[in-house]
Amino acid sequence: MGPSSSTPLDGDWPGLGSRLRYTVKLGPWSVEGVTTVRHREPGRELELEASFKALGTARIFLQLRPWGEETLVVCDEHPLRGPAGTFHNPVSEAALQLRHRGMPARLAGLVEEEHREVRHA
Repeated sequence: MGPSSSTPLDGDWPGLGSRLRYTVKLGPWSVEGVTTVRHREPGRELELEASFKALGTARIFLQLRPWGEETLVVCDEHPLRGPAGTFHNPVSEAALQLRHRGMPARLAGLVEEEHREVRHA
């Protein structure tokens, strides 16, 4: 679910136009790609274009909304350019929804880890 590793290619990640190289592994197979920041409103929205080489690109939109004392994370992901759009159907959409259900916990873990590192620095 999601990239197994990622590395910023530009020093100002996640600045507008900055890029991130990532690797996605599925069993013995892996694929590399590059994600570019297309839009951002710090603390509110982040819109990315993920390139999957021969498969084309996907749009990934993350939005944070206040939800009582917590935060609601809204994620929209779909093919943008290239042949991957032909594979976009109700089954692939269901797989994306399953992937997205695990995303908040992974994001929370990353944020909490970074927060601990900053407090202990």
